[in-house]
Amino acid sequence: MELAFERRGAGTPLILIHGIGHHWQAWLPVMDRLAAAHDVIAIDLPGFGVSPGLPDGVPYTAESLADAVESFCAMLGVRDPHVAGNSLGGYLALELASRGVVRTATALSPAGFWSRSELVWAQSVLRSLRATAQSMSPAQAELMAQNPVLHALSCGLLVAHPSRLSPTALLAGSQALAMSSGFDETLESFGSVMPPAPPKAPITIAWGEHDRLLLRRQAVRAAKWSGRRVKLLRGCGHVPMSDDPELVAKVLLDATVS
Repeated sequence: MELAFERRGAGTPLILIHGIGHHWQAWLPVMDRLAAAHDVIAIDLPGFGVSPGLPDGVPYTAESLADAVESFCAMLGVRDPHVAGNSLGGYLALELASRGVVRTATALSPAGFWSRSELVWAQSVLRSLRATAQSMSPAQAELMAQNPVLHALSCGLLVAHPSRLSPTALLAGSQALAMSSGFDETLESFGSVMPPAPPKAPITIAWGEHDRLLLRRQAVRAAKWSGRRVKLLRGCGHVPMSDDPELVAKVLLDATVS
């Protein structure tokens, strides 16, 4: 499947997958660090960013999105890549590891390890953020991005350090959230998301210390599922690439040594 993507660097391929409502630019803070060691390919999932949606009749589910990533890699001629993802993208990375089609998988605060109440919380927050993004005029969105107080309020549930997210990045992320044609159906499908089958490739799971969307206690379930310790990303929120690019890049690079 054809997807929008950004490609940098050389070496073993590393696919980067964003979370729901986001776009490949979420990885910009770490891309050049990763590109020093890898052929880095950051994608827009189907129906997100500027990628086309899934074909008619294909539902937006974790499985169909993972299928799309797998198909994209085959189309690009990328075999057995490393893969890393955040949130929904983290779940997809683990799903691809369970299929045995990737070399390693790294998941940053992955979806799927929630209780029922935690799922309802995450869905409510995401719907609210989406509604706010869709309701703003261009002038209001610009004010939100530039005003320090509004800036912090708008992204404080997703990042631990709003000031480290530039106004340009916040504005672009808000526009991507508002325009994501696959958002509503994907979010609804979260109700049936369960942890993937046991992985057939090495995996690393890391969780933001101050994750306010997928609460940090979910890391305990992820550790139980994986049978290994989950790394704690100190000082980071749900989208840790903006909070501490150096730390996130180190986790990804350490995980992809092979």
